[in-house]
Amino acid sequence: MTFTTLLCVDDLPQVLEIRKATLEAQGYRVKIALSGYAAMKLLEQTQITAVLLDYKLEGIDAEAVASHIKQRFPSLPIILLSAYSDVPERILWLVDEYIMKGEAPERMVRIIERALDRRESEPPPPKASRPSLGRR
Repeated sequence: MTFTTLLCVDDLPQVLEIRKATLEAQGYRVKIALSGYAAMKLLEQTQITAVLLDYKLEGIDAEAVASHIKQRFPSLPIILLSAYSDVPERILWLVDEYIMKGEAPERMVRIIERALDRRESEPPPPKASRPSLGRR
């Protein structure tokens, strides 16, 4: 049996705990990271199915984290969460989905499922080519 393990990245512990509880109630396994650095370390140690990445992070920013993920794990879906409506387009090209913070949990789950379904339906990238950082 395969489990869907989500990595939630946010620098606000209380936000992470609420998101974790919400997603675990939907049947997901959830790992949390309080920084982009912690997220990148966890990705090297744990099998993750998708990443929910907060836009505003202390230290390394979400754009650098998303870029690193797409280089190391090109088929790993990244879902960007933000309270800001003016997210730069360059970061939107690095992520698979975008959710405004405060969206209903049901919508968040639908978006996660859509990203996972899309990942499963895509053929694996050719081994000789460099991973694309563009939107799929």
